[in-house]
Amino acid sequence: MSESLDPVIHAAARLRITAKLATLDADEQIAFPRLQQLLEMTAGNLSTHLQRLEEAEYVTIEKTHQGRTPVTYLALTPRGRRAFEDYTATLRGLIAGAS
Repeated sequence: MSESLDPVIHAAARLRITAKLATLDADEQIAFPRLQQLLEMTAGNLSTHLQRLEEAEYVTIEKTHQGRTPVTYLALTPRGRRAFEDYTATLRGLIAGAS
C-alpha cells in the first residue's frame, strides 16, 4: 500500500463522485442528471471532474439516446474501483497511524 493518496481521487469533488459511483454494483451505471442531483453539483463542474476521472480511466462515460433524447451514463471502471479501494485503504492506514 502506498503512503500517498491518489491525486486524481483526492480532490474533494472527485472523491465524492468516485465514492458515489463505488456504491453501484460493478455492472451498474447511473444517468448523469441523477448523479448531478445526488451530489448537488452544477453540470459544468460535474463534467469537468468526470473528464479528469475518464482521462485516468477511472470512469466510463457512455453517451446514447432514449428515443430522440440524449442520455449520458456513468460507471466506475475496474481500474477506478481498484483505485478507490486503494485510496480508502491508504486513508484508513494514515488515520490508524495518527492514533
